[in-house]
Amino acid sequence: MSHETIYKSLFGQSRGVLKKALQAHLLTQRLFRQSPTNNTKGNARGGIIDAVSIADSPPEFEGRVVPGRWEGDLISGSANTYMATLVERQSRFTMLVKVDGKDARSVVSALSRQVKKLPRQLRVSLTWDRGMEFADHKSFIMATETNVDFCDPQSPWQRGTNENTNCVLRQYFPKKTILAVHTQAESNKVAKRLNQRPCKTLGYRTPSDILSKKVALTA
Repeated sequence: MSHETIYKSLFGQSRGVLKKALQAHLLTQRLFRQSPTNNTKGNARGGIIDAVSIADSPPEFEGRVVPGRWEGDLISGSANTYMATLVERQSRFTMLVKVDGKDARSVVSALSRQVKKLPRQLRVSLTWDRGMEFADHKSFIMATETNVDFCDPQSPWQRGTNENTNCVLRQYFPKKTILAVHTQAESNKVAKRLNQRPCKTLGYRTPSDILSKKVALTA
Protein backbone atom coordinates (compact mmCIF):
# COMPACT_ATOMS: atom_id res chain seq x y z
CA MET A 1 0.00 0.00 0.00
CA SER A 2 1.46 3.36 -1.03
CA HIS A 3 1.58 6.45 1.17
CA GLU A 4 -0.80 8.24 -1.25
CA THR A 5 -3.43 5.56 -0.66
CA ILE A 6 -3.16 6.13 3.07
CA TYR A 7 -3.46 9.89 2.68
CA LYS A 8 -6.49 9.53 0.40
CA SER A 9 -8.18 7.29 2.96
CA LEU A 10 -7.41 9.73 5.78
CA PHE A 11 -8.49 12.94 4.05
CA GLY A 12 -11.16 11.57 1.76
CA GLN A 13 -12.96 8.89 3.75
CA SER A 14 -12.48 9.50 7.49
CA ARG A 15 -14.94 11.81 9.22
CA GLY A 16 -15.62 13.62 12.49
CA VAL A 17 -13.78 12.69 15.70
CA LEU A 18 -11.85 9.88 13.99
CA LYS A 19 -10.50 12.23 11.34
CA LYS A 20 -9.37 14.79 13.94
CA ALA A 21 -7.70 12.10 16.00
CA LEU A 22 -5.77 10.75 13.02
CA GLN A 23 -4.75 14.21 11.77
CA ALA A 24 -3.29 15.00 15.20
CA HIS A 25 -0.58 12.40 14.49
CA LEU A 26 0.50 14.04 11.23
CA LEU A 27 3.70 16.05 11.33
CA THR A 28 2.10 19.13 9.75
CA GLN A 29 -1.41 18.52 11.17
CA ARG A 30 -2.85 20.10 8.03
CA LEU A 31 -6.60 19.95 7.47
CA PHE A 32 -6.43 18.97 3.80
CA ARG A 33 -4.18 17.02 1.48
CA GLN A 34 -2.30 18.92 -1.20
CA SER A 35 -2.07 16.97 -4.42
CA PRO A 36 1.51 16.02 -5.35
CA THR A 37 0.69 16.80 -8.99
CA ASN A 38 -1.06 20.12 -8.37
CA ASN A 39 1.04 22.31 -6.11
CA THR A 40 3.64 25.05 -6.26
CA LYS A 41 6.42 23.20 -4.48
CA GLY A 42 9.69 23.72 -6.29
CA ASN A 43 8.41 26.83 -8.01
CA ALA A 44 10.70 29.60 -6.78
CA ARG A 45 8.32 32.18 -8.19
CA GLY A 46 5.59 31.58 -5.63
CA GLY A 47 3.19 29.87 -8.05
CA ILE A 48 3.26 32.54 -10.79
CA ILE A 49 4.76 31.11 -13.95
CA ASP A 50 7.77 32.96 -15.42
CA ALA A 51 7.59 35.72 -12.83
CA VAL A 52 10.58 38.05 -12.70
CA SER A 53 11.75 38.81 -9.18
CA ILE A 54 12.24 42.44 -8.18
CA ALA A 55 15.83 41.42 -7.38
CA ASP A 56 16.36 40.57 -11.06
CA SER A 57 15.06 43.87 -12.45
CA PRO A 58 17.59 46.20 -14.15
CA PRO A 59 19.80 48.21 -11.72
CA GLU A 60 18.59 51.51 -13.20
CA PHE A 61 15.09 50.69 -11.94
CA GLU A 62 16.21 50.84 -8.32
CA GLY A 63 15.31 53.88 -6.24
CA ARG A 64 13.27 56.69 -7.74
CA VAL A 65 15.56 57.88 -10.52
CA VAL A 66 13.66 56.50 -13.50
CA PRO A 67 10.12 57.88 -14.03
CA GLY A 68 7.42 55.47 -15.11
CA ARG A 69 8.07 52.82 -12.48
CA TRP A 70 4.79 51.83 -10.83
CA GLU A 71 3.82 49.78 -7.80
CA GLY A 72 0.46 48.03 -7.77
CA ASP A 73 -1.90 46.14 -5.51
CA LEU A 74 -5.56 45.39 -4.81
CA ILE A 75 -7.50 46.85 -1.91
CA SER A 76 -10.51 44.88 -0.76
CA GLY A 77 -13.98 45.87 0.34
CA SER A 78 -16.95 43.95 1.65
CA ALA A 79 -18.96 41.51 -0.46
CA ASN A 80 -15.77 40.34 -2.21
CA THR A 81 -15.23 43.62 -4.04
CA TYR A 82 -11.86 45.03 -5.01
CA MET A 83 -10.09 48.03 -6.52
CA ALA A 84 -6.63 48.12 -8.08
CA THR A 85 -4.23 50.85 -7.01
CA LEU A 86 -1.19 52.03 -8.95
CA VAL A 87 1.39 54.52 -7.65
CA GLU A 88 4.29 55.98 -9.64
CA ARG A 89 7.40 55.76 -7.50
CA GLN A 90 9.09 59.04 -8.37
CA SER A 91 6.09 61.40 -8.29
CA ARG A 92 3.74 59.40 -6.02
CA PHE A 93 1.08 59.89 -8.71
CA THR A 94 -1.87 57.57 -8.05
CA MET A 95 -4.22 55.75 -10.38
CA LEU A 96 -7.29 53.87 -9.16
CA VAL A 97 -8.71 51.14 -11.36
CA LYS A 98 -12.18 49.62 -11.03
CA VAL A 99 -12.06 45.84 -11.37
CA ASP A 100 -14.99 43.46 -11.74
CA GLY A 101 -13.39 40.75 -9.60
CA LYS A 102 -10.18 39.37 -8.17
CA ASP A 103 -9.67 36.80 -10.92
CA ALA A 104 -6.64 37.27 -13.17
CA ARG A 105 -8.68 38.00 -16.29
CA SER A 106 -10.68 40.81 -14.69
CA VAL A 107 -7.65 42.39 -13.03
CA VAL A 108 -5.34 42.24 -16.05
CA SER A 109 -8.05 43.48 -18.42
CA ALA A 110 -8.89 46.49 -16.23
CA LEU A 111 -5.25 47.38 -15.58
CA SER A 112 -4.30 47.10 -19.24
CA ARG A 113 -7.15 49.37 -20.27
CA GLN A 114 -6.07 52.13 -17.87
CA VAL A 115 -2.29 51.82 -18.22
CA LYS A 116 -2.49 52.07 -22.02
CA LYS A 117 -3.82 55.61 -21.53
CA LEU A 118 -0.45 56.66 -20.12
CA PRO A 119 2.25 58.12 -22.38
CA ARG A 120 4.68 55.44 -23.53
CA GLN A 121 7.56 56.94 -21.53
CA LEU A 122 5.57 56.43 -18.32
CA ARG A 123 5.07 52.71 -18.93
CA VAL A 124 8.45 51.45 -17.85
CA SER A 125 7.63 48.83 -15.23
CA LEU A 126 5.09 47.61 -12.70
CA THR A 127 5.91 45.88 -9.42
CA TRP A 128 3.21 43.62 -7.96
CA ASP A 129 3.05 41.23 -5.03
CA ARG A 130 2.70 37.45 -5.38
CA GLY A 131 -1.10 37.45 -5.54
CA MET A 132 -2.53 35.11 -8.17
CA GLU A 133 -4.76 37.92 -9.43
CA PHE A 134 -1.76 38.94 -11.54
CA ALA A 135 -0.88 35.44 -12.73
CA ASP A 136 -1.70 36.47 -16.31
CA HIS A 137 1.03 39.14 -16.24
CA LYS A 138 2.23 38.15 -19.70
CA SER A 139 -1.01 39.40 -21.22
CA PHE A 140 -0.53 42.71 -19.40
CA ILE A 141 3.04 42.99 -20.71
CA MET A 142 1.93 42.36 -24.29
CA ALA A 143 -0.99 44.79 -24.08
CA THR A 144 0.88 47.67 -22.45
CA GLU A 145 4.55 47.08 -23.34
CA THR A 146 5.33 47.47 -19.64
CA ASN A 147 7.86 45.34 -17.77
CA VAL A 148 6.54 43.46 -14.74
CA ASP A 149 8.44 42.27 -11.69
CA PHE A 150 7.22 40.72 -8.45
CA CYS A 151 8.05 41.31 -4.80
CA ASP A 152 9.53 38.56 -2.72
CA PRO A 153 6.93 36.58 -0.75
CA GLN A 154 5.67 38.42 2.35
CA SER A 155 7.75 41.52 1.56
CA PRO A 156 5.25 44.41 1.23
CA TRP A 157 7.99 46.97 1.97
CA GLN A 158 9.36 46.30 -1.52
CA ARG A 159 6.42 48.30 -2.80
CA GLY A 160 6.20 50.61 0.17
CA THR A 161 4.96 53.65 -1.76
CA ASN A 162 1.89 51.72 -2.80
CA GLU A 163 1.35 50.36 0.71
CA ASN A 164 1.41 53.86 2.19
CA THR A 165 -1.01 55.12 -0.45
CA ASN A 166 -3.40 52.25 0.26
CA CYS A 167 -3.51 53.34 3.91
CA VAL A 168 -4.43 56.88 2.85
CA LEU A 169 -7.13 55.55 0.53
CA ARG A 170 -8.93 53.99 3.47
CA GLN A 171 -10.04 57.52 4.36
CA TYR A 172 -12.12 57.44 1.18
CA PHE A 173 -12.85 53.70 0.98
CA PRO A 174 -13.18 52.21 4.49
CA LYS A 175 -12.71 48.46 4.78
CA LYS A 176 -16.45 47.73 4.95
CA THR A 177 -17.16 49.70 1.77
CA ILE A 178 -18.65 47.81 -1.15
CA LEU A 179 -16.13 48.97 -3.75
CA ALA A 180 -18.21 47.75 -6.69
CA VAL A 181 -20.64 50.66 -6.28
CA HIS A 182 -17.93 53.16 -7.23
CA THR A 183 -17.60 53.90 -10.94
CA GLN A 184 -14.28 54.48 -12.66
CA ALA A 185 -15.16 58.18 -12.88
CA GLU A 186 -15.70 58.35 -9.12
CA SER A 187 -12.41 56.56 -8.51
CA ASN A 188 -10.67 59.04 -10.81
CA LYS A 189 -11.99 61.92 -8.69
CA VAL A 190 -10.50 60.42 -5.54
CA ALA A 191 -7.18 59.85 -7.30
CA LYS A 192 -7.24 63.46 -8.52
CA ARG A 193 -7.63 64.70 -4.96
CA LEU A 194 -4.54 62.76 -3.93
CA ASN A 195 -2.57 63.86 -6.97
CA GLN A 196 -3.31 67.54 -6.42
CA ARG A 197 -2.40 67.50 -2.74
CA PRO A 198 1.03 68.98 -1.88
CA CYS A 199 3.38 66.43 -0.33
CA LYS A 200 6.14 67.19 2.12
CA THR A 201 8.31 64.45 0.63
CA LEU A 202 8.03 66.22 -2.77
CA GLY A 203 9.02 69.61 -1.36
CA TYR A 204 5.34 70.52 -1.03
CA ARG A 205 4.77 70.08 -4.73
CA THR A 206 1.95 67.90 -5.99
CA PRO A 207 2.27 64.48 -7.66
CA SER A 208 0.45 65.85 -10.72
CA ASP A 209 2.95 68.68 -11.07
CA ILE A 210 5.95 66.37 -10.72
CA LEU A 211 4.63 63.84 -13.23
CA SER A 212 3.57 66.43 -15.81
CA LYS A 213 7.04 67.96 -15.78
CA LYS A 214 8.63 64.55 -16.28
CA VAL A 215 6.41 63.92 -19.27
CA ALA A 216 7.35 67.30 -20.76
CA LEU A 217 11.07 66.62 -20.25
CA THR A 218 10.95 63.16 -21.84
CA ALA A 219 8.55 64.02 -24.67
